[in-house]
Amino acid sequence: MSEEIINKLVPKLRFPEFMERNDWEEKNLGEIGEFVGGGTPDTTIPEYWDGEIEWFTPTEVKERNLKKSIRTITELGLKNSSAKLLPKGALLITTRATIGDIGIATDMCTTNQGFQSLIVNNTEINTFWYFFLVQNKKELIKRSSGSTFPEIGKNEIIKVKALRPSKQEQQKIADCLSSLDDLISAQNQKLEALKTYKKGMVQQLFPAEGETVPQLRFPEFRDSGDWIFTCLKDVFTIFQGFAFSSDDSINEGIRWLKIADVSIQQMNHNAPSFLPIDFTEKYKKFLVRKGDYVIALTRPILSKELKVAKVDQVFDGSLLNQRVGKLITNNNIAFVYYLLQTSTLISIIEQKIAGNEPPNLSAQQIENIEIYIPTKPEQQKIADCLSSLDEQISAQKEKIAALKQHKKGLMQGLFPG
Repeated sequence: MSEEIINKLVPKLRFPEFMERNDWEEKNLGEIGEFVGGGTPDTTIPEYWDGEIEWFTPTEVKERNLKKSIRTITELGLKNSSAKLLPKGALLITTRATIGDIGIATDMCTTNQGFQSLIVNNTEINTFWYFFLVQNKKELIKRSSGSTFPEIGKNEIIKVKALRPSKQEQQKIADCLSSLDDLISAQNQKLEALKTYKKGMVQQLFPAEGETVPQLRFPEFRDSGDWIFTCLKDVFTIFQGFAFSSDDSINEGIRWLKIADVSIQQMNHNAPSFLPIDFTEKYKKFLVRKGDYVIALTRPILSKELKVAKVDQVFDGSLLNQRVGKLITNNNIAFVYYLLQTSTLISIIEQKIAGNEPPNLSAQQIENIEIYIPTKPEQQKIADCLSSLDEQISAQKEKIAALKQHKKGLMQGLFPG
């Protein structure tokens, strides 16, 4: 066998004990184990539901280990449907609409018909094949068919080509990547803990509904008396963007900052839109810069959080769309940003947009809200405290992104291709 062919059959990265071995074999996935479909018991028969058997749907496959399903079925439901009982360790692979999402069953379970689940042979390591399938998700998508809802059937999955190492090398690769996954999971938990802590601090550093001072106050301000009752228009104003036409949109140019680009305390980079470069001069008063703060004025609340964010480098020099507002203030701008994250203010805004479809918020509606605010020195102290937490959150996000990038590189190196 030529060296070129051998190089295609072994990965670029190998553990020392396997360096001299050329024993990766080409197989079809159907040779790795048994593929099992799923089913749904009759939803009109109560006796089939709310039992002891986990029953997963494709939307529940969001992480590697699948423990608890949203709905469960009974033994009777299992017996009277095409659902199949899967063993612990089965690989649940989504095959309809969302194709190629994969999870590992942590206990016996069943699925609906949107899966083909792989029960690997005794000669295989299931976690190795989990990572193989994650790495080759595009191959599953490529083999799917269907104009309305893409789907890949069992007959196509079993024909997917796979390069198989020895069981010992499978275990080594699986252990390496699982360890990295566990580290990423731990760092994600730390990130969520930081977010929760910050959210709690926001609520404590601003007055609760009906109160004139916050629950938590810095020592130097504890004897400063009540906060000042005022209208938000005296704290900040909202400058709205321009009603650019969809006909103005081009493939490349200056970034167009739209409603979808403003998420909860961060900018969304997933759906870029662009306007002609010469619009920069023509509409220069609608330019936003890195460090500005913007708010979505259509569908402004998501999961009880206000869509307000600090403009980042990606949107530096972008043009503001009509239904996005830029915050303008002579007060501490970061303080205003955190004020807009308080549950008290969000609750008031929620009441103002209730019943509207789509839920639109006007600048005037926000500016007419009455609220308590502190003096500028106390504003600065609050902003500094919460900004410090935001910096920790950003650093944690970067750490997780770096770990994910490292994992991506490892997977590319540990699997031939």
